Amino acid sequence: MAEMNQNYPAIAADKFQPVTVKDTKEREQISGESLTFMQDAWRRLKKNKVAIVSLAILIIVAIIALLAPVLAPHDYAAQNTQFANLPPKIPGLENLSWFDGMETTAGGTTAIDKYAQAGVPEGQYFYLGTDALGRDLLSRILYGTRVSLFIGFIAALFNLVIGVPYGIISGWCGGRIDNVMMRILEVLSGVPNLVVVILMLLILKPGIGSIIIALALTEWISMARIIRAQTLKLKNQEYILAARSLGESPLKIAFKHILPNLSGMIIIQTVFSIPSAIFFEAFLSFIGLGIPAPSASLGTLINDGYKTFRFLPHLMWYPAGVICVVMVAFNMLANGLRDALDPKTND
Repeated sequence: MAEMNQNYPAIAADKFQPVTVKDTKEREQISGESLTFMQDAWRRLKKNKVAIVSLAILIIVAIIALLAPVLAPHDYAAQNTQFANLPPKIPGLENLSWFDGMETTAGGTTAIDKYAQAGVPEGQYFYLGTDALGRDLLSRILYGTRVSLFIGFIAALFNLVIGVPYGIISGWCGGRIDNVMMRILEVLSGVPNLVVVILMLLILKPGIGSIIIALALTEWISMARIIRAQTLKLKNQEYILAARSLGESPLKIAFKHILPNLSGMIIIQTVFSIPSAIFFEAFLSFIGLGIPAPSASLGTLINDGYKTFRFLPHLMWYPAGVICVVMVAFNMLANGLRDALDPKTND
């Protein structure tokens, strides 16, 4: 034993100092900031640069669409056939072939000043050109984006007002009530949205009203199913059973325990539903079942532009570009929210 001790150097006595109470408190002190669930989700969302850029784009588009009556350079419904099918012309960008107001002949050898030919007054510009009836395309895109976003947010409202309560009630009650409510959902989901819209057109005039009714009948079904499944999972958790044993009412349990735990899923599905509704409205308007003239939506503008796409491609490219940007931005934001609100998806 003595030989083993000789192999190791002696430890000085000053190395054996007792830990003071101050050091213990400092070690137990939490260095990180206390965050709520939404604050932590926002912190994770800010790390997703694509989602933040998409959010900024959507805010800008929403503000521009909301201020369409102020920003629109012309009346979106005013017709002037004298100025029909004018190419884009932007002051200061006349050196660019896309925005100089010139149109090349079929042979590609001669450029014609369409503004001078149509007798457009000096100083009057149509930044994105005009359609076949002489209506300003930029003004119609601003108002069309406003209508499309309105349809999207109405669909999100139906998801929140109808889908969430329906799913919570079905999942919480269970048994016979759940069976009846799910059979109703199966009947509604078995009828395609297009058929519902056509039936609405037999009763109502084409327009926003018929589209909203069609969305009210079918758009919230996916949300209700997801919320029901999550409610069935949550209602057997220990804290829910404890709340029930303490005599809390189902309504209080729903608002105090179930809804906060479902908030992330609700936000994600709501954001995903907006581009779906926008695409649905654009599809209906494209096939002639949507917004009637002279009102405009992105779908009606694309429908008007594709007819002359070979000769006047800008009439379709600009509204199609706007709807693509809006759809991609919503989907990228929804993906970012899914990663931020449900970190388990990254595992």
